Amino acid sequence: MKKYLIAGLLVWLPLAITIWVLQAALGTLDDVFGWLLSGSQRLLPIAAHDSIETMRNIPGLGVVVMLTGLLLTGIFATNFVGQWSLRQGHRMLNQIPIVKSIYSSVKQVSDTLFSSNGNAFREAVLVQYPRAGAWTIGFVTGKPGGEAALHLQGDYLSVYVPTTPNPTSGFFLMVPRADAIVLQMSVDEALKYVISMGVVAPPLAPRVLAEPARN
Repeated sequence: MKKYLIAGLLVWLPLAITIWVLQAALGTLDDVFGWLLSGSQRLLPIAAHDSIETMRNIPGLGVVVMLTGLLLTGIFATNFVGQWSLRQGHRMLNQIPIVKSIYSSVKQVSDTLFSSNGNAFREAVLVQYPRAGAWTIGFVTGKPGGEAALHLQGDYLSVYVPTTPNPTSGFFLMVPRADAIVLQMSVDEALKYVISMGVVAPPLAPRVLAEPARN
């Protein structure tokens, strides 16, 4: 009986979590769309309020509108006029106290994580953590910079070590490049390995089998 229950749980648990995550994401988009509709009601004449309420009750419309808005924003941000406008907006936000600190920090992190020119989460490595002899998987986010780099002699890497099974929290380490073992597995495969607590191990690539193991 216990074996059958566990087998059933393994079938339904990934599906249930996937549905839960999708529902949360879609719900967030619908909430943002509803907030935009509420704001537009204050600007438009009363005669248009009935049409707005009808749009609010159409299921999934918020997701379509928000995705379309993101697509159009991306198209606008990649042309000359859009880039100039965004630079002016960034400059204005960076002159507002408090807002400047929050906005600049979030922008730096998002640019690092999602920019196609960045190096964040592009490489998985093995590092010794939390003590020598204990190994874990981390993700290279670049090199140490600023004042921290001045106190580090040699070639160092900035490494993010995620927690298991929730990789959205973790630890930031600065380790010598010589102490990190670069893995041939992709970032997606490494994340699956971490989230599954080591249960779902990615298959070995042919080039890995041909290389001697590092001691």
